[in-house]
Amino acid sequence: MGATGNDRLMTSRYVVRRDASAPTPYGRFYAPDPAWLEKAEPEEIIEPALPIVDTHHHLWDLPGYRYLIDEFAADLRTGHNIVATVYNECRSMYRARGPADMQAVGEVEFCAGMAAMSDSGKYGPTRINAGIVGFADLTLGDRLSDLLEAHIKAGGGRFRGVRHAATWDSDPTIEGHAGARKGLYLEPEFQAGLKRLTSFGLTFDAWVLFPQLPDLVSLARACPDARIILNHLGGPLGYGQYTGKGDQVFRAWEAGMKALASCPNVAVKLGGTMMRLAPYDYGRSAAPITSQRLADILRPYVLSCVELFGASRCMVESNYPVEKMGIGYAALFNTFKRILNNLSPTEKSAVFSGAACRIYGLKLD
Repeated sequence: MGATGNDRLMTSRYVVRRDASAPTPYGRFYAPDPAWLEKAEPEEIIEPALPIVDTHHHLWDLPGYRYLIDEFAADLRTGHNIVATVYNECRSMYRARGPADMQAVGEVEFCAGMAAMSDSGKYGPTRINAGIVGFADLTLGDRLSDLLEAHIKAGGGRFRGVRHAATWDSDPTIEGHAGARKGLYLEPEFQAGLKRLTSFGLTFDAWVLFPQLPDLVSLARACPDARIILNHLGGPLGYGQYTGKGDQVFRAWEAGMKALASCPNVAVKLGGTMMRLAPYDYGRSAAPITSQRLADILRPYVLSCVELFGASRCMVESNYPVEKMGIGYAALFNTFKRILNNLSPTEKSAVFSGAACRIYGLKLD
């Protein structure tokens, strides 16, 4: 399966070959180095029986970087009990032909095919792509309904919602998602589109950077019936103009998340910070970070989310294979288990699987 012309929409943040002598390209991704990943300290899997829904991952076939069901299934077999996954849009496998508005249906068709392969049982017990989050331009107006109907049909019962990212920053070195722009979530056309999405019973995955959290608060309040899932811990940043400003960033992020938590229709994904928060220099590290060390770094962010939103509105995500640039799958979920170790059994079940099943409406029987 080769990349089509439309797949190249997602490559602006992709570094085909990383120059090891150059600064780590935070905010961009590249194929991980298997030999480097093998240098990680061996770790025993914590609570190996705990059911987990990985609520955010990607699949793609880029130049020199193939990550499809075989590669993902290999990572899933590293010891944790991953019962199901939710695919999140990354502009992969768009249709090369047909109306531009409808080309995004190709990604959902592709993911449904991967899900059917997973259901054969030949790739392990995990229900890969049990939920599929695709892309739709929520500013399309009346044309949006036709696109959503096509997504639902293509998903074969697995299509759960849409992500339309708004990631933007005044620092041009901090690249946003394709099509994102300043103030997108405040536009009347966008808010009308979200209401149309909600009328279909579908979810909305939001992605902003932490200075944009007030925009998402406004959106959540304008569309109180929408089920909104905030990606990647609310977008804290640690590179570009935010380098060396960790305390300042945390305070601003925490204030934004506190306001957002007052909106009962918003949940948050815990993870996806490797290339944005830049918690350590994975590009120049001699070996991957340990789960203990990464847990120490991320604990304030993750526990603040659980405290503000409650366990019933928090869910774990791998953001694989993006996070694979800096840490293996086994150590990544050990990180979450270390941070959340003191939760009650009920709370832990919610964060690791229950919230995902309820909010995304996953059917795992």
